[in-house]
Parts: sequence; structure tokens; C-alpha cells
Amino acid sequence: MLNRLRLNFRSIRLISETITEIISVSRSCHTRSVSKTTLFSKISPLGQPGSSVLPELDKWVENGKKIGAAELQRIVRALRKRRRFTHALEISEWMGNKGICKFSSREHAVQLDLISRVHGLQAAESYFNNLDDQDKTEKTYGALLNCYVRECLVDKSLSHFQKMKEIGFPPSCLTYNDLMSLYVKMSQYEKVLDVLIEMKENGVSPDNFSYRICITSYGMRSDLNGMEKLLEEMESQSHITMDWNTYSMVASFYIKAGIIDKAISALKKSEEKLDKDGLGYNHLISLYASVGNKNEVIRLWCLEKAACKRYINRDYITMLGSLMKLDAFEEAEKLLEEWESSGNCYDFRVPNTVLVGYCQKGLSEKAETLLKSIETRGKTPIPNSWVIVAVGYEGKGEIEKTMECMKKALSLSLQVGNENWRPNPKVIKCILNWLGDEGDVKSAEAFVSLLRMVIPMNREMHHALIKANIRGGKEVDELVQTMKDDGIDEDLETKKILSLRQEQPK
Repeated sequence: MLNRLRLNFRSIRLISETITEIISVSRSCHTRSVSKTTLFSKISPLGQPGSSVLPELDKWVENGKKIGAAELQRIVRALRKRRRFTHALEISEWMGNKGICKFSSREHAVQLDLISRVHGLQAAESYFNNLDDQDKTEKTYGALLNCYVRECLVDKSLSHFQKMKEIGFPPSCLTYNDLMSLYVKMSQYEKVLDVLIEMKENGVSPDNFSYRICITSYGMRSDLNGMEKLLEEMESQSHITMDWNTYSMVASFYIKAGIIDKAISALKKSEEKLDKDGLGYNHLISLYASVGNKNEVIRLWCLEKAACKRYINRDYITMLGSLMKLDAFEEAEKLLEEWESSGNCYDFRVPNTVLVGYCQKGLSEKAETLLKSIETRGKTPIPNSWVIVAVGYEGKGEIEKTMECMKKALSLSLQVGNENWRPNPKVIKCILNWLGDEGDVKSAEAFVSLLRMVIPMNREMHHALIKANIRGGKEVDELVQTMKDDGIDEDLETKKILSLRQEQPK
């Protein structure tokens, strides 16, 4: 059952490892008050899905404040790093439409990437095809290649790469890195080293990312000897400045192989390269937590606070997740209290980390108690907060409690008007099955009535009502007809349920 629970939480885990390059997130998204109001400080908090930054841009101009291309480009870069691609695209398009910046091939490349992420590959291809010939440079071709790689389109990627060669674009480290990333994504690890060889033969020196991709290819094949030799080669290159990312990646593969002493050695080397990189501290904290070293986790957290001065919600999420993994529940709740008084934006992903940790440990009651205490402090959870607790109870087989938590999630969804939110289908199915098999008619009707306000009526919802009513000794002909009116015909399961009427006492 614990394994089932872990599987359930894979989709909502907040801390994950990546085998591609880790992008450094700017610390400027810290939300404490600042002495000077900037355009970015106005735009940065607007991170809710569906919100637009255009009103703030227009208001800024209407108030007579200056705005330049360089500042807008910096904001676009910052938003891309935070994966706020829709907002970045809005600003990029606004900048072009207002004539603030005449797009060079570099700006077109950024625009193409954002269009692909927001509107899809077809829209990006259309944008590329409509560019003037002078804008179809190595940068825009490279941006489109990156789009193909991101979508794991092997044939299109290789064909596009070949076309770049035929046009005469000189081979670059970036394009080779894209191809190596593609092979990693497709789990064709042996081909990564072929690209590295071709790269060197064409006089292109691998960069840090090139080596990290190749290290990944060795690590994913559990070829630690090959990984170590490549690391030694990387360390010997005069043009390479070793960074924390590489050593932390090596450490993660040693941890995966259970070679903890070598992992610790790699982590120490990684720490030496950290400087004031908050993301690096977070990554090392997670890795030390994965080997159960609580002392190192706490030591690094203290160092991060001293080095970075300001700490954002992502830092707290990482540390809370690590403490929960280590069963350090008391420390986690104290840290959560510290975060609540930090002045940071109240992002429910932070307390959700503790909720997930409790539920993964089978402590759903503690998760529910914590969530209720947050409510008493005047905070309104997001629907997924109650879904986390519902998943925890479902993993323990306590379906009635699962249903009560899911009802709260559904009610919150309606309360905040989040039309895009959908409940966890696995948990919903479990609740409906339980209602049909064990629930009373009143409970089944109440739950389905609430659920149908969030998702359309489906066969499982109708079956739960029919089955509960049959068990309750009630007529179901009208319910069956309602199901048919909804365009859902009887199937074998429906007939099986209806046959239960003959088994009910007269």
C-alpha cells in the first residue's frame, strides 16, 4: 500500500531531479518590500495562471514612466527562467508591436521559442516560415531545432540539423548540445558519445553543458568508470570552469548506485563551487537528504541563509521537502512557521510540501490537522491541498475520509472559480466505487451533485448512483433513463449492476 501511495504522489512531487542543464533562477523573485518600485517589481507578483501583464505595462506607460528595450529584454529573460512563458511572450509581443525594439535575429529566436512553448510547435514553424530571409540566421534556425528537440522529434531534428549544414552555418556547441539532449530524451545514450566525437572532429570544443550531457549518458547506463574518465577529461580542459552542477550530477549517480562515499566526495567538491548560488544550495540539500544526512542538510541551510541573505519560496520548498524525507517533522513545522512570518508571498506550494511529506509517511491525520490549522489562521487553501490529503487517506484505504477531503477540494474549486482545475481521476473513481458498494443513497447523491458542478456527468458517476439506490432498495429506472439522456448507453457493467436488483430482499 505504501508503494501505491508513493506512485500516487509522483505527479505532485515538488522536488525533482533533472538530467538536463539546471537553469539558475534569479533571487530577485523574493517578495519582501523594496525601496524602489520597478516595472519588474510590478510584474513579478502576477504569476497566477490566466493573468496578464499587459495592463501593468500599459499603466506604466500611461503614468509617464520610461520603459526601454533593454529593461524589457531583462524582464523577458527573468520570466523565461521562471518558466512564465506566457507572460514573457506577452511582453515580447508588446515590445515589438509598440515599436520599442526592432527585432534582430536574436529577438526573433526568443520569440520563436516562446511561441512554441505557449502556442505549440505548428505556430512556431509558421512564425519561422514567415520571417524575412535576413532573419533566418543561425540563431533562428537553432531556435527551431531546439523546439524539435524539446518535442522529441528525432527525424525533424536530424533533417533540420542537416539543412543547417547544407546552408553553410558553422557547427556550434549549441546545436551539438541540442542533438545530444535529444538522444538523452530518447534514452539513446550510446549515440550521445558519437555526437561528442563528431563535435571534436569538427573543431568544436565541448562546453560545460556538453560534458554534463555526456556524463548523464554514462550515468544512465550505470557506466561509472566511463563517467569518471569523462569527468577527469573535463577537469583537465583549460577552457572549462568546473561548476557545482557537474559535481552534483556525478554525486546523484553515485547515490543511485549506492556508492555513498564517492557521492559525499562529489558533493564536497560541488559545495566548493557554490559561491552565492541559492539553487545550488537547494540541490545539495536535496541530495544530502536522499542519503539521510540530516546534519549536512541543516548545515547547508544555515550556509545558504548566510550566503544568499534573502531566501525565496523555492528555498523553503526544498528544505521542507528534505526535512520531511528525513522524518524531521518538528523541524519542518517550525520552518513552516518561519516562512509564514517571512513576508514572502503566501504560495500554498510551500505548506503543500509538508502535507505531501506527511501523507507519504502514512500520517494523513497530521496532514489534515496542519491544513485545518492553516485555515484557522485565515488562509484559504487551494483545491490541491485537500487533494493531497485525500490521496493520503485513499492510500490507507480510508475512503470515507478521502471523500470528505475531496468534497472540500471540489467546494474550493467552485469558490475560487477555477474552471481549469480538475480533481484527481484515480481518487474520484475510488470514491465512486466505494459509494456504489458501501455508501448510502444520500452520500452518493450529495457527492455526485457536487462533482457534476466541476466535471460533466460520466458513466462512473451514474453507476455509483444506480448501485447505491439498488442497495438502498429504491427504484432506478429513472436513473437509468437519465444516464441514457446524457448519451451514455448501457454496457456490460451497467447490466451487471442492474442484475443486483434480483438479489435485494423484497
